[in-house]
Amino acid sequence: MNKPTEQKEKELSEIPLHTNDKNILLDALVGLTPYYQDDYCIIYNCDSLTAMVALRPSKNQIIIVTDPPYGIGESNEKNLSRGKLANPKDYGNYNWDKKPLEPIYLYMMKAVSRHQIIFGGNYYAEYLGSTKSVIVWDKDNGDTDFADCELAWTSFDKAVRKIKHRWNGMLQQNMKEKEERFHPTQKPLPVMFEIIRDYTNASDLIVDPFMGSGTTLVAAKQLGRKAIGIEKELRWCEVAVKRLQSLQTKLVM
Repeated sequence: MNKPTEQKEKELSEIPLHTNDKNILLDALVGLTPYYQDDYCIIYNCDSLTAMVALRPSKNQIIIVTDPPYGIGESNEKNLSRGKLANPKDYGNYNWDKKPLEPIYLYMMKAVSRHQIIFGGNYYAEYLGSTKSVIVWDKDNGDTDFADCELAWTSFDKAVRKIKHRWNGMLQQNMKEKEERFHPTQKPLPVMFEIIRDYTNASDLIVDPFMGSGTTLVAAKQLGRKAIGIEKELRWCEVAVKRLQSLQTKLVM
């Protein structure tokens, strides 16, 4: 780890705590009102820095599992140009991937959690530091301009792991039970399920500071894990709530 990273993490560790309540999932974070809450999950519709400061008292419980913007210029226009077998889904205009994430978000994720799993962490190695534990998602893409694999940087002391799961437009691993795609950079639910199952414990609190359409929370809830999602765009919060409520119905039935 380089010295700027160490210094920034030291500064963040000295931010005053706002609560001594260790069971933060059962009550709203100080100063914040949940957008949604059920027995397993809470969603906050705000910038993640705002919520992460209030998470610090439960650092030892928290595992960050997230897929933040990479700053590689992903856009709806680019997505619409990729269709070969079928017309790509139109997700509307979005510009959140035009520039890299500010380093403060990365430093804060490390400051408020025991471990981190960050997709696209290879774009932020300067701030996250080196790791021997990488998760490789092999997308089995075929002939497209998408990357063949995506990497998730982790803070764990584990060997490199590979998850193979096809996710290529209309082509998916399980063609008989295709997963609906809500978000342009959505990860497959089975991939997130496997990661949370293999890298977290039942007593951990899963936190996704860039929740998007809520796949991390859905996977956590399927596994009986407690989870917090933070998302500043209201439309994705609405999608995540519908997915969690649908899962709730299935669990009850």
